[in-house]
Amino acid sequence: MKNFIIAYDIFDKKRLPKVKKIAYSYALGGQKSAVEAPLDARLMKTLVKELIEIIEDEDKVNIIKVSEPILLGKASTITYKNNGVIII
Repeated sequence: MKNFIIAYDIFDKKRLPKVKKIAYSYALGGQKSAVEAPLDARLMKTLVKELIEIIEDEDKVNIIKVSEPILLGKASTITYKNNGVIII
């Protein structure tokens, strides 16, 4: 899995909660309209399919690959045996 930031700007207030619910269902955490999510190819395909069914032309959704967790919100990291990171 790779880490991604899902950032969205939804024009219609009725669509916004739907997009937020989908984005947060994949997320480790986030703030307002940007969330961090670990996704593999299958999850990415599912996420995009779900979003395409809701968003309109005036909406914007960006899915950005990041190499390390960005830690949106109150998250912090703990290095685990120098082999990985735990996000709290």
